[in-house]
Amino acid sequence: MTLIKTTYNRRSFIKSSALAGGGMVIGFSWLASCNPTPEQVNNMPKEWFDINGFLKIGDNGMVTIMSPNPEIGQNVKTSMPMIVAEELDTDWDNVIVEQAPLNTDIFQRQLAGGSQSIRAGWQGLRMAGATARHMLIAAAAEAWQVPASEITTAAGIISHKASNKSAGYGEMASSAATMAVPEEVTLKDIKDFVIIGTDRRNVDGPNIVTGKSLFGIDIQEEGMLIAMIVHPPAFGFSYKSMDTESVKSMAGIKDVFPIDVYPEGMEKQWSDGGSIAKMVAIVGESTWQCMMAKKALNVEWEKTSTLESTSGHDEALTKLLNTSAKEAARKDGDVAKAFKSASQIIERTFSAPFLAHNTMEPMNFYADVTAERAILNGPIQTPEFLEKSLASRLDMPVEKIDIKMTRMGGGFGRRLYGTFGVEAAVISQKMQAPIKLVYSREDDMTQGTYRPTYKVKYKAGLDKDGNLIAWHVKGAGSNDDLIFENRFPAGAVDNYLAEKFILDTNVTTGAWRAPRSNFVAGAEQAFIDEVAEAAGKDPIEFRLELFDRVIKSPVGDPENNDYDPKRYAGVLKLVKEKSGWDGNQKNGAARGVSAYYCHNSYVAQVLDLAKDTNPPKVDKVWCAVDCGIIINPMAAKNQIEGGIIDGIGHATYSQMTFEDGKPQQSNFDTYRLIRHKEAPKEIESYFVDNGIDPTGLGEPSLPPVIGALSNALYRATGQRHYNQPFITEKPLIG
Repeated sequence: MTLIKTTYNRRSFIKSSALAGGGMVIGFSWLASCNPTPEQVNNMPKEWFDINGFLKIGDNGMVTIMSPNPEIGQNVKTSMPMIVAEELDTDWDNVIVEQAPLNTDIFQRQLAGGSQSIRAGWQGLRMAGATARHMLIAAAAEAWQVPASEITTAAGIISHKASNKSAGYGEMASSAATMAVPEEVTLKDIKDFVIIGTDRRNVDGPNIVTGKSLFGIDIQEEGMLIAMIVHPPAFGFSYKSMDTESVKSMAGIKDVFPIDVYPEGMEKQWSDGGSIAKMVAIVGESTWQCMMAKKALNVEWEKTSTLESTSGHDEALTKLLNTSAKEAARKDGDVAKAFKSASQIIERTFSAPFLAHNTMEPMNFYADVTAERAILNGPIQTPEFLEKSLASRLDMPVEKIDIKMTRMGGGFGRRLYGTFGVEAAVISQKMQAPIKLVYSREDDMTQGTYRPTYKVKYKAGLDKDGNLIAWHVKGAGSNDDLIFENRFPAGAVDNYLAEKFILDTNVTTGAWRAPRSNFVAGAEQAFIDEVAEAAGKDPIEFRLELFDRVIKSPVGDPENNDYDPKRYAGVLKLVKEKSGWDGNQKNGAARGVSAYYCHNSYVAQVLDLAKDTNPPKVDKVWCAVDCGIIINPMAAKNQIEGGIIDGIGHATYSQMTFEDGKPQQSNFDTYRLIRHKEAPKEIESYFVDNGIDPTGLGEPSLPPVIGALSNALYRATGQRHYNQPFITEKPLIG
């Protein structure tokens, strides 16, 4: 068992108060939510308080957890309450979870992004559950006049074996609320977990499949109007003028007007970055009426900056890679000298295009803004930053802004940027009416925000014995640097140089699932395979040799490296074992391997391509993951499988291109996504059981699969792939 002090972030996680009618409230942040079943509704307590941001125990033992964290499909609504329920020692069937609105006075980091929810909340959630359990035991000990050390709990029941006394949590909750919050509590041993590590179905599953209202797009409020936006047709343009008379007379249309979403002097948040400031709003009674008005509206736009094209981005990135950085991101040894003495030099350049996020649920938000207050509700990954943006834009104190959060039909980084929430508020304020802003697919795909376009150049030097003696990497991205200079193979090569550049562009860019890693991992792992082949070594053994070097004799200070070489090597060894890897192709399949570290987790994959199909088809993927303790194995596998399919699809088929600043893809007839028949026939996932605190899981399985696919394609066809999407460099997967 682990003893922890509750004063660790105590003000953020623990508060107690007596309830007027009984029950106990424990407040803490980083909780998630689920919905009550009909059976639970029928057995609701008669007495408890509904207080945002608190764990509540009712007089019948039911437990409610208010969720501050946005749910974007990563399953925190199930996994995070499991952590609390584990330490609370309650019955999972008695847990109800509700989504909390934004409340920065109670909660910390109400954000969904970076695969950090479980990792950041682990200790606090455990502490909250354990503290509540401690206080329940203290109440029972006082009531029964027995030592607290002799009392046990299980599934929401408090027991004292010697006196044969027992009580449900609900019976002790009111008394427990008067107990002092302990200075320290004991956490469970991992071996004693009964909820964590077991399969639990998504608590929202039944509501999702039966079409219950969960998402922002479902919102319907009395008196609500629909709003849509008309933005410039190309990056580099802004609103100038329009003729609204014919459109305003169309059926159902209430108004058409220009809006300046981000006027000069407004204090913008990072989540407002790259936003389009001036556009046109159309407000009507229905989405269809607004869409028809959009088609009929004639808007004149004026050029404000350079009109960029895909070819121009590519040329500019290439130019950057052909220069030297003013200062190296990392430098070990003497790379130039090492290359002069190398027996073999391998040099390759990889590229990737802009990508759209294409969430299943297009951008939308509900806003009701009056002079006295602003109420907003919708799918947002960064509600706290949206609140700050609104306070500045509406000139309204944050205390008068109420942001509620719906479940999201996909986020993938797109909903980190809450410009659509600000737009909704500005339109509502102008109309003096509640509105729901709805983007069409074309609005979302052509307005951004996109995964940046990237280019990376690798150069490796081998000695006469096939040993890696030099490594030089240079990376550039649009509005983004690309290189993680302290990740592998940093620390494994005597002579190592990393340089990075940023290309400024007016095309709006932002985080896309596994930022930067989503490209550089695949490029790096494909290049390592090519270097291993030049060295005459098995690709897995070549990687393991490098990890062994870092373990036994690292280059430079090992504390500077982002990764743990033992854990990195561990997933490679595990996937080698599970896939039966021996360096040869299996059962007529071409094999590729890859391994990568990101979001504090380690993932290694082996991918088999069936060669007897034309084009070759992904047959099976083996995936080994070290992300510490697994909260919900079923959900963890879902995350891994989703990331693998997402990575294969986007690397193979997807791209956004531009001509004179205008996006060339506006819907799924021109923007290619993976199809059901193209997904792997089978995916096997394996998790390292090491008892380490949990780390990221929503993103780490996507980046490495691109490298595994690229390496398998080479073995199947003899052709290496340096440019994404692979569909531009046939043969394809089918």
